[in-house]
Amino acid sequence: MDILAALETVFTFKMIALIFGGSALGIIVGALPGLSATMGMALMLPITFYMPPSEGILMLLGLYTGAVFGGAYSAILLNIPGAPPSVMTSLDGYPMAQRGEAGRAISLATVGSTLGGIAGVIALIIIAPVLARFALRFGPAEYTVLAVFGLSAIVAVSGKALAKGFAGATLGVLLSTVGMDNFTNVSRFTFGSLDLMSGINFIPVVIGLFGLAEVISQILESSKEGVITKTINRLFLSASDFAKVLKGFLPASLIGIVIGVLPGAGGTIASIISYNHAMQSSKEPEKFGTGAPEGIIAAETANNASVGGAMVPLLTLGVPGSSPAAILLGALLIHNLRPGPMLFTTQPLLINTIFIGLLVAQFSLLLWGLATARIAPWILAVRKEMMLPVIAVLCVIGAFALSNSLFDVGIMLVSGVAGFFLNKVGVKPGTIILGLILGPMFENNLRSTIEISGVAPIFTSPICIVLWVLTAAMILYPVCKMLMLKKCGTE
Repeated sequence: MDILAALETVFTFKMIALIFGGSALGIIVGALPGLSATMGMALMLPITFYMPPSEGILMLLGLYTGAVFGGAYSAILLNIPGAPPSVMTSLDGYPMAQRGEAGRAISLATVGSTLGGIAGVIALIIIAPVLARFALRFGPAEYTVLAVFGLSAIVAVSGKALAKGFAGATLGVLLSTVGMDNFTNVSRFTFGSLDLMSGINFIPVVIGLFGLAEVISQILESSKEGVITKTINRLFLSASDFAKVLKGFLPASLIGIVIGVLPGAGGTIASIISYNHAMQSSKEPEKFGTGAPEGIIAAETANNASVGGAMVPLLTLGVPGSSPAAILLGALLIHNLRPGPMLFTTQPLLINTIFIGLLVAQFSLLLWGLATARIAPWILAVRKEMMLPVIAVLCVIGAFALSNSLFDVGIMLVSGVAGFFLNKVGVKPGTIILGLILGPMFENNLRSTIEISGVAPIFTSPICIVLWVLTAAMILYPVCKMLMLKKCGTE
């Protein structure tokens, strides 16, 4: 019955329009270098205040899906990835465009993205309910260690910048402690400000770190200019192209789903691993980087499959698997919906609506991807002198709309300036945001555990032990990898 009700909810003119509209906007945001899925979703988040939860979430999901794919346009036509995950797409997409095969490259990216996205949604539908039922066994002790695992994963995916990832996550956790203590009713780090008594609002910080910081960066730094490939022909794929898509679809999808489930990993790592796997398993690896269709398929399929994967920990455990997923978490919290296993019990209609809506978003991606391919060069020709002032105004409006407070605008401005300088020193904004989200989860559950039964369950519970092992593995793996690379370099 919930599935039928969800179908009735999604397949209305308004819902379809929101999904397709969000997807179209997402493609534009993803295609324009300097913008990102997280920025677009952060700017659109205030609009969802005035929508029913299902409408706001599906619009953001459409935007998320479109933006993840949109980066392929600029990667193929400009050799400037519109988003980090599209770096691998540019390696073969741009050489194909130079050979006069831009339309073929875009079609390969579109079909690969759609199939990867569908695979990710199917995995979400299968895995999420099972994991949610298992997560019902979680108590405060398990959620405490889960928060530590989430933070360790965020730090681990920072790669060589391990210390900077840790610094960003720590800063986010510290910011989450500002305001009234829920246990003692004592104010913390408010400095006498009544506006800080309720804590630092999540939305202005997100808009500042991902929106205003990028505007400042684009204004102060000269960006790379590329020559746009304006001739788009042959959008329809041949039988051999479809054979290549079907051959590379399954391994790339599996890689994208698995990587997407890991908190903090996301599409960039998924596309890199998938591309390397495709190259190593190819009989002609030397063709990769010179315009190999298999390279585009591997990168784009894994990139979009990671979207469904990132939704698994978000919906079942309340731990976002990526920065855009963190925005979706914020949208749910705005409507007093706490992601986690109980959401599947108390809001089955919403869960099924999200599943079906995300599936519809993949088909909207296919239609928009092919329909807008020929006008993509004109989208990419938008000058940043026209674009940046509009984004800056949207940042101010979005921050103010939260509670009609100039204080929130001030938080956004401070976050934007701080985000610019943090980016300059290599601290990723995503680590701060996820630390800000996971901080309360860690603190509240830790204190509840101590009050109920002391600290022992944190180290003795079987689930906690497994999570500690995974946490250690997440932290030690990149460290061991760096040590091995250094050792190989000295030999």
